[in-house]
Amino acid sequence: MQIANVIVDVPAMQTDRTFDYLIPEKWEGSIMPGMRVIVPFGPRKIQGYVTGIKSSSDFSKLKQIEEPLDLYPVLNEELLELGRWLTEKTLSFKVSVYQAMLPAAMKAKYEKIISVIHPEKISKELIGLFNGKQEINWKDIEDQNLLKLIQQEAKHQNVEIIYEVKSKARKKTIREISCRVDGKELNEYMESLPSNAVKQKELLKLFTDDPSTFMPIQEIYEKSGASAATVRTLVEKGILIEQQKEVYRDPFENREFKKTSPFSLTYEQTEAIKPILASIEENLHKTFLLYGVTGSGKTEVYLQSIQRVLDKGKEAIVLVPEISLTPQMVNRFKGRFGHKVAVLHSGLSIGEKYDEWRKILRKEVSVVVGARSAIFAPFENLGIVIIDEEHETSYKQEENPRYHARDVAIHRGQHHNCPIILGSATPSLETFARAQKNVYEKLTLSKRMNQGELPHVEIVDMREELRNGNRSMFSTELFEKLEDRLNKKEQSVLFLNKRGHSSFIMCRDCGLVVQCPHCDISMTYHRYSEQLKCHYCSYEERVPSICPECSSEHIRYFGTGTQKVEEELAKLLPEARVIRMDVDTTSRKGSHEKLLRQFEEGKADILLGTQMIAKGLDFPNITLVGVLSADTMLHLPDFRASEKTFQLLTQVSGRAGRHELEGEVVIQTYTPEHYSIQLAGEQDYDKFYNQEMMMRKTGGYPPFYFLGIVNISHEDLMKTVQTAEKITSYIRSRLSDQAVILGPSSSPIARINNRYRYQCLIKYKREPGLTETLKNVIEHYQSQSSDGLIISADMNPYMLM
Repeated sequence: MQIANVIVDVPAMQTDRTFDYLIPEKWEGSIMPGMRVIVPFGPRKIQGYVTGIKSSSDFSKLKQIEEPLDLYPVLNEELLELGRWLTEKTLSFKVSVYQAMLPAAMKAKYEKIISVIHPEKISKELIGLFNGKQEINWKDIEDQNLLKLIQQEAKHQNVEIIYEVKSKARKKTIREISCRVDGKELNEYMESLPSNAVKQKELLKLFTDDPSTFMPIQEIYEKSGASAATVRTLVEKGILIEQQKEVYRDPFENREFKKTSPFSLTYEQTEAIKPILASIEENLHKTFLLYGVTGSGKTEVYLQSIQRVLDKGKEAIVLVPEISLTPQMVNRFKGRFGHKVAVLHSGLSIGEKYDEWRKILRKEVSVVVGARSAIFAPFENLGIVIIDEEHETSYKQEENPRYHARDVAIHRGQHHNCPIILGSATPSLETFARAQKNVYEKLTLSKRMNQGELPHVEIVDMREELRNGNRSMFSTELFEKLEDRLNKKEQSVLFLNKRGHSSFIMCRDCGLVVQCPHCDISMTYHRYSEQLKCHYCSYEERVPSICPECSSEHIRYFGTGTQKVEEELAKLLPEARVIRMDVDTTSRKGSHEKLLRQFEEGKADILLGTQMIAKGLDFPNITLVGVLSADTMLHLPDFRASEKTFQLLTQVSGRAGRHELEGEVVIQTYTPEHYSIQLAGEQDYDKFYNQEMMMRKTGGYPPFYFLGIVNISHEDLMKTVQTAEKITSYIRSRLSDQAVILGPSSSPIARINNRYRYQCLIKYKREPGLTETLKNVIEHYQSQSSDGLIISADMNPYMLM
């Protein structure tokens, strides 16, 4: 008797454990940990994940597994263990963690198809089952013994199982035709054809040289001039055979990647790569911080480290922030490693992602370049994990499971005994502090590749500009430099941390700022659609022509968005060709790449954009970077505001003067005296680190304390407040006096989508009982979740809003 431990697909505290199911005899030996199965659960049948197999159970009456969904495990042993660890670390449900590891196509409604890869190799019993067809539906197999055979064939990779996902991901196929009979029979059949069967003869001639070859149907139509009816007739007569051949959806199929060779390394790069290569050779797990100024050639160090890993027959994962997964980054990896690279990011369709993931599972690729979730790539022989721009907050997932890719990478590195590289010009304070304490090994690249100087930075006080009567969004300094670049035919980048036209609209008579009716936040004006939009709940409304409060017509637009800057540029520099990049202009597939290619080809003088242009761009002709407002993030209620400002300004400045031409940067600000802006101007990370660490120590924030946050939300304000108070006093009673508990208090954005939000913040150094305490809180309220209360806990929050 075999019994499977199954995690069922019901994300709730009560079901967050394994359930025992009996494995029917016919599937004994074929169901393995890591497979998905369908199981009866109460009155319904749902998907589950097998996490283990055992021979006895404490329960006497067990239900049976309905059917397996996979022929071989989709989660290997390491990923199953990783799931268990993450569940504890992030206080999430096991099923949510396992789902986060798989592509979206495997989480939807599906139809299962068994497809033949090598028809000539499959066993005799199965030949009759397929009956000349390339694939059959799983539901059509009535003889359960055949499933075992299929399982064995799958192990030898002669057949495979495909999840045809309804409305989501389908296998992309092309129809191919071959000859079912040998050359002798084919000639005899052609001779027996009547003289008027010209098209049939033309078609069959294509197969006389090699009858068993498969040809795409389009090619057959073109070469023989035959129609679909002719082909159908010959298939029905048993002369021809047809199959659907799978082709991968390749997001880069129309792109040529120029093969690149390794560059010779500078002295600094050679010194930095030595310890990495040593740990690859010795199969040692170490975490390295590659701390290198912008343009110092970190990518080349990554590429050559990966080459060494591939030479050893191992695999590599490279994580880059979503916004810098630009074509440039993909080009570098595809250019160096060609078809060995799979790319995973949100710009791909569900089908493309599914195909890329299957290439990894089938071991057809050995390098994965992707955003956060690529850390779960199902490699079994990992040799290195690289996290570029490791300070990026997008590596932290903000919904369940709330994992940080860096923690997952280090955990996988320990399992595989391989190095982890965290690369950044402006590392997060937590990472740099660990490197200072030798928890991580610090490798420094202090000079740019071309020995060029870092760009010269000027900080412009916009208050002075106002006093001098300049009411434009461009300081005199920046405007003159833009004109100068236009005359020299050099390119400029203008950076603004906001999309839309204006931040908000206000009535000048009564002071009303138009707010979202469902959230406590002002709405953003979008000029192109004449709409006000809430960027939190997506509510939209037309722009009012008169004030809804006092009926005045004096409505003013405040703040600056990318669209407004674009209009202003058109007025002031009508000859300048401008490309605008923000969420509005890059939402269509491929538009991101198209706009960057136009800029690279010199079809524009100014690239204007939001955060997505701050990273990863490397164009030789950019000599000026202008930051229009450095203060947008500085005054947010977030202890990381100064750090994020410094990082962003340093990253943006790093886009200028990366090649032969010298670069200049102009930073416009209303708070020029703030240390994060001053030190970003000097591009002095070490000084910034020391200053910010003093501030963090005084305030009691990471890296001096760990943080945990509990968020409480409900549609009724009183219910939210009462629950928040109960939870806070319960946590207080369970933790030591060393823990600092702040709250409960209203969240910085107190209401989103008609739900009131409260939070309780916990600062601690060592609290062994904290995880258990928070688990109890979630468990207690989840059992009463029917009244609409939502409680969530985050053990390492990056979003405090």
